[in-house]
Amino acid sequence: MDIAALSTAMSQASLQQQVSLSVTNKAMEQSEVASEGLIKMMEQSVQPHLGGSIDVKA
Repeated sequence: MDIAALSTAMSQASLQQQVSLSVTNKAMEQSEVASEGLIKMMEQSVQPHLGGSIDVKA
């Protein structure tokens, strides 16, 4: 393998690694946004005043 081909191969490998890292970072950001939304929905669904007492008179 000559030097030019080796240089090209190394450059392509570096680019592939950068693209992979960028895609991974984007996926992590999307997961973080989705989890924040789920946390907000869970906080809003809690109703502490319900279920604390039972009305036994009919």
